[in-house]
Amino acid sequence: MATHHGKEGVVTAGGTGIGELTGFTLETTADVVEDTALTDATKSFLAGRTSFSGTLEMHFDETDAGQTQLVSGASLTFKLLPEGSSAGDRKFEGAGIVTGMSVNQPLDGVVARSVTFQGTGALTIGTE
Repeated sequence: MATHHGKEGVVTAGGTGIGELTGFTLETTADVVEDTALTDATKSFLAGRTSFSGTLEMHFDETDAGQTQLVSGASLTFKLLPEGSSAGDRKFEGAGIVTGMSVNQPLDGVVARSVTFQGTGALTIGTE
């Protein structure tokens, strides 16, 4: 079983790497529809539609080209690579819309930025 250190992660949005990235989260969900008949003794379900969303965490850098395009309402293709970007590394890729952006200004720390996105369409899971 292979494990990976967080320092390997890479994210691109709109084909541009996101600089100062400190972490990311990808969430996938599937709707479930009940198809139980009146005479069934137990409930049964069918898989429905799927969706994905995510959060990108980074140090705020107003000069980073990747960060400057992450504004609410922007439609971009997101590529999340938890193992890195070498050939054969796992990737999660899909189109999405930036749904929010926040900046955290601490008294004694690094200014942070958080960006959320909602997928539009299918998430592709494959390798780089």
